[in-house]
Amino acid sequence: MNERDNQIDIIVVAKRVTSRKKLFLKVSLATFAVACIIIFPVPRYYTSSVVLAPEIGDIMGKNSLSSLASSFGFNLGNSSTGDAIYPDLYPALINTNDFAINLTQCKVKSKDGSVNTTYYDYLLKHQKPYLLAVPFNWLKNLPKKLFGKKAKDSTKDMNLFWLTEEQDDILGAIRKNVTCGIDPKTGVINITVEDQDPLIAATIADKAMAELQNAITRYRTNKAKVDYEYYKKLTTEAKHQYEKARQIYGSYSDANMDVILESYKAKQSDLENDMQLKYNTYSTLNTQLQQAQAKVQENTPAFTIIKEASVPQLPAGPKRMIFVALMIILSWIVTTVVICKDLFVGLFTRK
Repeated sequence: MNERDNQIDIIVVAKRVTSRKKLFLKVSLATFAVACIIIFPVPRYYTSSVVLAPEIGDIMGKNSLSSLASSFGFNLGNSSTGDAIYPDLYPALINTNDFAINLTQCKVKSKDGSVNTTYYDYLLKHQKPYLLAVPFNWLKNLPKKLFGKKAKDSTKDMNLFWLTEEQDDILGAIRKNVTCGIDPKTGVINITVEDQDPLIAATIADKAMAELQNAITRYRTNKAKVDYEYYKKLTTEAKHQYEKARQIYGSYSDANMDVILESYKAKQSDLENDMQLKYNTYSTLNTQLQQAQAKVQENTPAFTIIKEASVPQLPAGPKRMIFVALMIILSWIVTTVVICKDLFVGLFTRK
């Protein structure tokens, strides 16, 4: 008896629902209209993605252990490689203003050819707004238009330490549009770009991939390049000193070819020894220069492109029909609860 009292009779609910068909029809039509008003002004957007696999180096020998740890929710990281920027940090790197600013001057062109400008200018002047939000945005920006001082915004004078409001908004939009995901088991990198134009989405995806590769390459080869430039400078100086010593020795030997005095021979021997020492120094530094150059190449990471950027043919969203359908289903649920509220109230009261 108590169990039956604590249950809602489905048959009673069904009878009430079927007896209020007209109400459900009115609610459905009203919900359909409201949902359409909400969702249809939302601009369509497209997504383009690139997938690439980085060369991780020493960690490859520990892939099986990392994969096993990842399956249990642990991440061992790549600290064993000595590389401070390992793949797990790539999403954080892409989400920085330093990375976003490298995309602002990328030349973009819309699919229909009506827009041909920089990515910064495109985001600033050529975005389709959400029509329902236009009045609210206008009211929000009205005080700034009336009392604010017009700032001179330019990507050429962009100071990352002190951005203008407009610049900060544009960089924020770029960080939102460009996202990066990492598979913890395989290290595969997935860069996805969302945009209102399919061609621009593919263009920025390709540019973001190139910028990520350049950023990682700069970091991985920075120390080796510093060493290379250092040895290059020393080698150039050593070569100059050797050539100077060789010239002095040759001139002295030619000028005193027939001289048999021991003092001249001793000086000639000293000049020859000095020339040989400078040659040995030059030869040693040149060998170290070649090793430093090889180190730059060794530290340059190789990225395997699994999937290149392509222009999407169909929009990724908004899912208008799904949104409308979910809103109608939700309205049915709410309407059912309202017309059967006495049953629900009685259920909780009995408890």
